[in-house]
Amino acid sequence: MEPSLSSLWKMDTLPQLSEVLAHSVVVQIPMRVKFRGVHFRQTMLFEGESGWGEFAPFVEYPPEESAHWLASALESAWLGFPEPIRSVIPVNSTLPAVDAEQVPSVLERYQGDIREVKIKVAERGQSLAEDIARVSAVHRYAPDARLKVDANGGWTLEEAFEAIQRLEEFELLYVEQPVASVDELVLLRDRLKAAGISALIAADESVRKAQDPLYVAERGAADVLILKAAPLGGVRRALNICEQAGLPVVVSSALESSVGIRSGVALAASLPELPFGCGLGTVSLMSADVTRDSLCARDGIIPVRDVEVDERLVSSVLVDDDTRRWWHERVRACYRVIEERL
Repeated sequence: MEPSLSSLWKMDTLPQLSEVLAHSVVVQIPMRVKFRGVHFRQTMLFEGESGWGEFAPFVEYPPEESAHWLASALESAWLGFPEPIRSVIPVNSTLPAVDAEQVPSVLERYQGDIREVKIKVAERGQSLAEDIARVSAVHRYAPDARLKVDANGGWTLEEAFEAIQRLEEFELLYVEQPVASVDELVLLRDRLKAAGISALIAADESVRKAQDPLYVAERGAADVLILKAAPLGGVRRALNICEQAGLPVVVSSALESSVGIRSGVALAASLPELPFGCGLGTVSLMSADVTRDSLCARDGIIPVRDVEVDERLVSSVLVDDDTRRWWHERVRACYRVIEERL
């Protein structure tokens, strides 16, 4: 049974909407390279009784989906996080779907040794040959790093089967969301097994965008689950999903500032096992942040610690009044959805 938001909030504990908006700022952070089609990341930050939270659903997401992101931000700022069971989190570097020639310039922004790299593939308008060239360039740059690719559901079933065959030589840890639907994931896993290809399949969008995030595990559609705290409604709800799914888990970011990454770190710090590096190293893809001590990885590790937001840095990336009002209206719509679900 899918864990509901009511397991996290009760009507008498949910912070008042007026309080939430009164202690919020909206910022726009520039990206070093285009990621998911965006050059700037707009996001909203809240300061509550337990610290800071981040509300950063992409602008096209409707209130029904974005309400989970708001619940996560409120959890961070007003409830805080569960007690961690580890002090550091292993992370992968994340490589956008850049040209192969750009691979060194992107990866050199990560500090220290690179132990694991997640490589974006299946970008619209790009070819499999470009994907293979990108993966090959990463292998040359970091020959000792473990590699995995993320297609964001961008391949058809036939394209995914061909791509995974072609990428076998790189001994990938797993292929993340190669196809869009759960049914296609099941068919792909069966076809790979029949062909003697042992590649693991990880599910991301099929978990965080599903009405029932446990459906992937129930169907046997994946070997690994990618969990993101914000789209799933917060750390505690994600932990509940992890416990019920019974599959290995990788915690990933939703392209947030260090405030949002702190939620992902809290989730990873509460899991009993982390067999793979987490996708929480994405602050390095941004050219600004809201703290002077960013949650960035060094030698493939991020420490479990809190984040102090710097008012001067925030003031340098504030949005205009019209954009701020648009985000306020968005929060109001999401807040109503949360109230309806309690």
